[in-house]
Amino acid sequence: MAVEYMGLSKIEGPLVVLDGVKNASYEEMVEITAEGGEHKWGRIIEVYEDKAVIQVFEGTSGISLTNTKTKLTGKPLEIQLSKEMLGRIFDGIGRPIDGLGDIYPDEMRDINGSPINPVARRYPNNFIQTGISSIDCLNTLIRGQKLPIFSGNGLPHDNLAVQIVRQATLSNGEDDNFAIVFAAMGIKHDVETYFRRSFEESGVLQKVVMFLNLADDPVVERIVTPRCALTAAEYLAFKHNMQVLVIMTDMTSYAEALREISSSKGEIPSRKGYPGYLYSDLASMFERAGIIEGSEGSITQIPILTMPNDDITHPIPDLTGYITEGQIVLDRSLFLKSIYPPVMALSSLSRLMKDGIGEGFTREDHAVLSNQLFSSYARVGDARALASVIGEDELGAIDKLYMKFGREFEEKFIAQGKNENRSIENTLDLGWSLLGILPESELDRVDEATLKKYYKPKEG
Repeated sequence: MAVEYMGLSKIEGPLVVLDGVKNASYEEMVEITAEGGEHKWGRIIEVYEDKAVIQVFEGTSGISLTNTKTKLTGKPLEIQLSKEMLGRIFDGIGRPIDGLGDIYPDEMRDINGSPINPVARRYPNNFIQTGISSIDCLNTLIRGQKLPIFSGNGLPHDNLAVQIVRQATLSNGEDDNFAIVFAAMGIKHDVETYFRRSFEESGVLQKVVMFLNLADDPVVERIVTPRCALTAAEYLAFKHNMQVLVIMTDMTSYAEALREISSSKGEIPSRKGYPGYLYSDLASMFERAGIIEGSEGSITQIPILTMPNDDITHPIPDLTGYITEGQIVLDRSLFLKSIYPPVMALSSLSRLMKDGIGEGFTREDHAVLSNQLFSSYARVGDARALASVIGEDELGAIDKLYMKFGREFEEKFIAQGKNENRSIENTLDLGWSLLGILPESELDRVDEATLKKYYKPKEG
């Protein structure tokens, strides 16, 4: 039998403290009735003896210490799940906001998910084509992988996220079984409008489930949004055997919400004021990606985060890098050259790409081509450093070729239109075309048979 409590002992920001509680559970949902009859929902985030600390989703305005009624529901926050979610838009805690009415749930699930038995995990393989050369060739996204994008304030990560949603396809023509779960946290209204309109106008919304938490929504919702999105992804992947790509932006907004709530609870801060459990909290979400034995579905994650002051050593990107399998780094200097997407090739990597490329997946020359492009572009940095000292006109013939290669690599390979969708074959052919600028003797990462088949030197 549910017990209703009258009054609160403390209200602080989005948190309230309830005394004299019996049999309360961590993550348990709570129904709060304010003095005027307004109903709010909260969840228990800390239990100590007979005290319970409750996060209130709609904020604590209108709640008083004396006349507030609190009822424990005995269950955690759950989300309604159905295949009808595809093509629908929800708020940060899973309520429809697209005006199309409620969905008829097939089942209800705890948003915290269930831990995946490591023994049941299958090793990720096969790739997802994004149509973006700097990702598909150099930092290939593999099914079941978690590959974050490290961006900065003002960089076009929103445009890149939309382009990936529009263009992402499976390599073996299973697109009828492909879905995208898109979660946005702490975004402004104009960005929300941009996401909605972009997906609707491009016709991809029918395969997308959107969860939107706006900047003026309660900060507590921001903590729940990615977990709702991942629960929807698990339902589609492991019950309906779909290949699901989850894009979450911006994880920095999520971490700052976590810091705000931690501060309200009076917890001892760690680096930059973030709670000491930031690592395990992020891991509890990122580790929900993968492929499980006995299911044909998969969950692939692209979390997007903005690095404060472009600092890659900041706690959020630093900890994210430890948990995930690589990163795609956006570079401000390339952005200032009007190069889109401004992917910093030498700082980006995909640790799992070797297992999902090559013959049978992309093309047999993919691995050696990407290695050679990385190696040659690294030599460009040396040539540019020397040119900054002695001038480009004084460089040797080989260094001048590397300078030319660097310019064309950035302007033709890295750079592409926001609506330009390149197939993996076009991307690989473009890479070989750029390597034709360099003499064959400089291509020391490619075997002789592959050179003979694909390398064509450029005249002049």
